[in-house]
Amino acid sequence: QVQLMESGGGLVQPGGSLTLSCVASGFTFINYIMSWYRQAPGKERELVARISQFGSLTTYADSVKGRFAISRDNAKTTVYLQMNSLKPEDTAVYYCNTYYAPDYWGQGTQVTVSS
Repeated sequence: QVQLMESGGGLVQPGGSLTLSCVASGFTFINYIMSWYRQAPGKERELVARISQFGSLTTYADSVKGRFAISRDNAKTTVYLQMNSLKPEDTAVYYCNTYYAPDYWGQGTQVTVSS
């Protein structure tokens, strides 16, 4: 079955950087668009970034454009989210998601931006 294992979160100061990873299994990774979402306390889950099957197309939420970068390594069935210039409002649980099983959510990884 589908498994998505997120990692790389943590506590970081404003202006800092983190790289999140998501290892996928249970489906043919290269065939599907992959996405990162986040959910802050008391808020709806929102799309952060999306990447096409071979990485040629990416889209970003306006709030992260120019600061975050999504990438993927199809050989490792892994999708990444490089996050730079982090702000307190980026604090959230971050989840990856696949078009193969859009209703499946892993445990996520907590990102806390605070001084």
